[in-house]
Amino acid sequence: MANVTIVGGGVTGLFSAYYLQKAGYEVRVIDNGFIRDGCSFGNMGYMSPSHFVPLASPGIIGEGLKYMLSSSSPFYIKPRLNMDLLKWAWKFYKNSNTETVVKHAPHLNNILQLSRQLMNDVRNEIGDTFMMEEKGCFNLCKSKKTLDHEFHVADEAEKFGLKVERLDRAGVQQLEPDVELDVAGAVLFKDDCHFHPGKMMEALESYLLDKNVVIETGATVTGFESTGNAVSAVITSEGKFECDHLVIATGSWLPMMSKLLGIHLLLQPGKGYSHTYRGIEKNIRYPAILVDGRCAITPWQKMLRIGGTMEFSGYNSDILGKRMLGIYNSVKSFYPGLEIGSIPHDEIWNGLRPVTPDGLPYISRTDKYDNAIFAGGHAMLGISQGTGTGLLVSQMIGNKKTEIDISAFRLNRF
Repeated sequence: MANVTIVGGGVTGLFSAYYLQKAGYEVRVIDNGFIRDGCSFGNMGYMSPSHFVPLASPGIIGEGLKYMLSSSSPFYIKPRLNMDLLKWAWKFYKNSNTETVVKHAPHLNNILQLSRQLMNDVRNEIGDTFMMEEKGCFNLCKSKKTLDHEFHVADEAEKFGLKVERLDRAGVQQLEPDVELDVAGAVLFKDDCHFHPGKMMEALESYLLDKNVVIETGATVTGFESTGNAVSAVITSEGKFECDHLVIATGSWLPMMSKLLGIHLLLQPGKGYSHTYRGIEKNIRYPAILVDGRCAITPWQKMLRIGGTMEFSGYNSDILGKRMLGIYNSVKSFYPGLEIGSIPHDEIWNGLRPVTPDGLPYISRTDKYDNAIFAGGHAMLGISQGTGTGLLVSQMIGNKKTEIDISAFRLNRF
C-alpha cells in the first residue's frame, strides 16, 4: 500500500488526509504546531459559494490605498523593502482587472460549489458536532450605493446557479427579529452554510485518528531527500519519514517549504483578527459579511465571533489593537441593538491567511518532482474550499480525472 506524507495540519491538510485514507492510502500528517494553533481554528466558519469573485479584483488597489490612511482600517501593507512582497504586489496589481476576474471567477466558483456539495457528506460521516447550519449568509450593506453593487453581484451569482434573495432594510430586520439593525439592505446567499471551525477541525482530527491516520505534531520540517525526480523522505526535528507521495499544505508557510524543494512560490501572509463572545442571550440568527465595514460576524447558539482585516505585515503574530477596535465599531454600527462589550487586548485572536497574487489557490504538481503536490493559497476561503481541495489532491495522487478542471490552479502560472 502506497503511503502519503502531508506537511501541514490545517484544514487543507486534514481534508486531504480524509480523502486519501478513504482511497486506501497510508497517511501521515506532519505539523510543527499542535493542530489547534492555525488559521483553520479562529476564522469565521463560512463555507461560501457566494465568494466567487477573486480577491484580486477591480478597485481593490485604490480601496486598499484609501484604507491605509487609517490605523483602524481593514487593509494594511507594512512598508518594507522585500523583493518577494514587491513581486507579489506587482502580480496582484496586474491581476486586479475585470478581464482577469471574468476568466478566474468560473474556476473559483467550481471549487467552491464542489466543496459545498461535499460538506454535507463529511458532516454525516465524521459526526454532526460542530453546529453546522444551512440557512445562508447575509451580505449586509450600510449604504444604498453598496447595496446596488451587491444586487449586481447577486445577478452574477444567479448565472452560476446560486440561490439568492434581495432584501431591503425591513426584510433584513424581519429575519433578525431579536437584534436591531441599521442597514440599507442585504443579499441573502442561501447556498452558504456556517459552522464552528474549531469544533469541525477537532471532529475531523478525531475521525482521522480513528482511521489510523498518523498525526505528528510539534515536528518542524527542515529538509527533504530526493531520488531522481521524486521526493523520497521528509526530514524533521522529530526524525525522517519516507514517502511515496508528498503533499505540501502549510498555508501561509508554503513559500518556506517550496524553497526547501528548490521552488520559488509567490504568496504573502495576510493577517486576520477575531474575537469570540460567549453567553450572548440575545444573539443574531444569521452570519453576515458587513460589506461596507469590511468585516464579518458569525453566531453559534450563544457564541458570537466578529472578525476581519487583511494586514500584510510579514510573518508575525503582533496584534494592532486599533484594527480589532475598527471591527468592533463596524459591528456596532450595523447592529446597534447587539449587546457586546469592548475587547481586551489579550483576547484578540490573529492568524495568517495565505494569499496568492490572483486570488486562486495552488493545487498542483510541481515541475521538478513527479510525486509532490502543493495545496494551499486559499486566502480567506480555506474552509470554503477545504473539502474540494482534499478530494482533488486524492484524485491527483491516484492519477484519476479530477472532479473539476484545475489548470487555473497550477503552481507555475506566475
